[in-house]
Amino acid sequence: MSAYIFRKTLVTLPVLFGTQLLLFLIFFTVSSPTDIARRVKGPKAKEEVLQRWIAEKGYDKPVFYNSQATSLKTKVQDTIFFSYISKLCTFSFGKSDYDDQPIWWKLKDGVGPSLFLTIPIIFASLLISIFISMLAAMFRDTYIDRSTVIFSVTAMSVVYFLYIVAGQFLFSVQFKWFPVSGWSDEYKLYFAALPILIGCIANIGESTRFYRTIMLNEIHADYIRTARAEGLGDLTILFKHLLRNAMIPILTRVIMLLPYMFTGSLLLESFFGIPGLGRLTVDAINFNDFSTISAVVYLSAILYIAANLINDLSYTVVDPRVRLS
Repeated sequence: MSAYIFRKTLVTLPVLFGTQLLLFLIFFTVSSPTDIARRVKGPKAKEEVLQRWIAEKGYDKPVFYNSQATSLKTKVQDTIFFSYISKLCTFSFGKSDYDDQPIWWKLKDGVGPSLFLTIPIIFASLLISIFISMLAAMFRDTYIDRSTVIFSVTAMSVVYFLYIVAGQFLFSVQFKWFPVSGWSDEYKLYFAALPILIGCIANIGESTRFYRTIMLNEIHADYIRTARAEGLGDLTILFKHLLRNAMIPILTRVIMLLPYMFTGSLLLESFFGIPGLGRLTVDAINFNDFSTISAVVYLSAILYIAANLINDLSYTVVDPRVRLS
């Protein structure tokens, strides 16, 4: 087990490095240090103010190779890319390029609202979609199953953005049950109720279709026919046999959603004014805040790699036949 974890970790290191290299190339292809400085200091800032800010942030160095340095070591190290990678490796994210606030503080402040929003969405939509899919599998080829398919396909076809706009218009503007947007640490549930409701509705369709396929694959298995022959009830077959044997693909999907709990929902947080990591990422992109973007992407990549490893380890718990070597 430990050897497998070690090899798995070594394999993911190039993936982590490649993610950051790609982000670096994309960002500095689209934007230049001068563009970043102008976004921070304003379009009317003088040139000397811009150059001073660029020098303070270390963006005045060559990007990948410093030809003016004396030694080969310095030619590689005295660059923007090396400074960028070395800070990420030591988790020294520094301060934001836009507002000069410590990035760790911003990440810490954003985790709470993101978790408060995404945890109910993930687990509520999980329970509802599994229940509907099990019901559809039990009554396959009936009007219940067909209605489930129609509902799933219809819900998947609607753009996420439309769910948000329709939800705000219907529940906030027309019925006035929830606020249109905003956030308060004292009244979290009041402001998060509508985003959670919209997130659940938007996720149920695709999740139900996925879990229905899994349940239909299992419902025709020999152990289900044996359980029926033994006279077991439908609820016993559903929860003790069908659900248990379908846990591996369900676990795969659920565990890979865990990083989403921390990184938040970009659209929901942006439209509803929730100060989570999703909105932090959108603001960082709008303000060309490379330091914040790189920190969020780096932590997201680590979370996805960790979720992938946990996913493999969970197979051995659910199915004793699985061995990791």
